Amino acid sequence: MGMNVGAEVDDETINAINTTPLVDVMLVLLIIFLITIPVVTTSVKVDLPKESNAVRETKPENVIISVDKVGKVFLYDTHIKNSTDLIERMKKFSVMQPQPEVQIRGDGASDFESVGRVMYAVQRAGIVKVGFITEPAGN
Repeated sequence: MGMNVGAEVDDETINAINTTPLVDVMLVLLIIFLITIPVVTTSVKVDLPKESNAVRETKPENVIISVDKVGKVFLYDTHIKNSTDLIERMKKFSVMQPQPEVQIRGDGASDFESVGRVMYAVQRAGIVKVGFITEPAGN
């Protein structure tokens, strides 16, 4: 009868429910709802602009200014010595009717300072329409 020593403990029923998996599932659902609800609901209604990617054609009357990677400025193919020279040349274009658009081609490796100086000179000359020529994404 020595074999029956622990039989009374094994026959008892466990009355507690294991809630650990339930709590884990509820915490995961709570995190999912907290992340997704602010994305779905917005309080301010705004009409967002629609994206349009129109290819612009270079017209003969457009003025093209190029900045190479070392910061040299070119009006069409002519090297420009300094900002004063560029302003004087741009003043000739600013009095034309209709005023031509100035398109700036800045090398991707150039300093922003060089392109900024060109933009400032064009602005001081009185040019209203200024654009940048870039390559399409994916090239």
